[in-house]
Amino acid sequence: MTNEPDRISFDDLVSAIEEKLVAAGASPSVAEVLATNCATCERDGTLSHGVFRVAGYLDSLTRGWADGAAEPNIDVVGPSYIRIDGRNGFAQPALAEARPTIDEAVAESGVAVIALRSTHHFSALWPDLEAFAREGRVAMGMIASGKLAVVPEGATRPVFSTNPFGFATPVAGADPIVFDFSTSSMSHGDLQLLRAEGRDVPVGTGVDSTGADTTDPSAILDGGGIRPIGRHKGALLSFMIETLAAGLTGGAFTYEIDAEAPDGAHTFRTGQLFIVLDPERGGNDAYLGRVREFVDMLRDAGMDRLPGDRRYVNRAEAADRGIPVTDLIRSILN
Repeated sequence: MTNEPDRISFDDLVSAIEEKLVAAGASPSVAEVLATNCATCERDGTLSHGVFRVAGYLDSLTRGWADGAAEPNIDVVGPSYIRIDGRNGFAQPALAEARPTIDEAVAESGVAVIALRSTHHFSALWPDLEAFAREGRVAMGMIASGKLAVVPEGATRPVFSTNPFGFATPVAGADPIVFDFSTSSMSHGDLQLLRAEGRDVPVGTGVDSTGADTTDPSAILDGGGIRPIGRHKGALLSFMIETLAAGLTGGAFTYEIDAEAPDGAHTFRTGQLFIVLDPERGGNDAYLGRVREFVDMLRDAGMDRLPGDRRYVNRAEAADRGIPVTDLIRSILN
């Protein structure tokens, strides 16, 4: 008989996180969205964006840095263009509040551009993007994520955030293909987890305070910086994301956010851009089937693991057996 870790159901984990968030000042509706988001990431194995993030939410709520009861202002500025002022609340509840408006725009014109500003984003992009894909939509999103952390070659200090970008598409007869990655060589959350575990990172992940390559996560996080993916290519992707997610939305650029945030802040008041498309608009009814053929070709060519595959396996296991209870989850339950 093997010793297995304790398990908790998805619903029970959501309820436990909700209770903590409400006690810290979040409204019940905001707490529900954030708790579901964190539990979803934990359930699907994205541990750097799951329960690990709850402490940061609680900190921003209790110190008054973020408004846990904010009601976003949703302004339709064109048939397909929606601007959202999150009023210093959190991004996921603001986006959830705007879903009827987004759905209406996509139904009428086939596309919705959603520009969020003054919202704290502190999670993965993929949960929101997958939700659109499961309704038959193609969706993408990007964030000027807040903390100066990335040092491109030639720079003497961090000038970009990790600038996450995500994409999701429905697939005929299969789960959506969904990916979400930072334009840095490693996410800030993963670096923190590796530091806590006392593990090194590969050479090329980041530099220390002198600009020298290092394998020590602490040296990267404390005075150093992360390198962008693909060297100058990743840096240019960050430039694009900053201009769209900050400049276009009216949100702050990363260097502006980093300057205004209080010491020790975990969440940052920034901008996000989402684009949602109806892929079958204009008679393109074959889209989902064509994507399925493309995916089948990739798997047949040897790409036996595509974006989302591991999450879906973890999700099925959690539905059958529950979510493994980590020390972080135990701290939420106490």
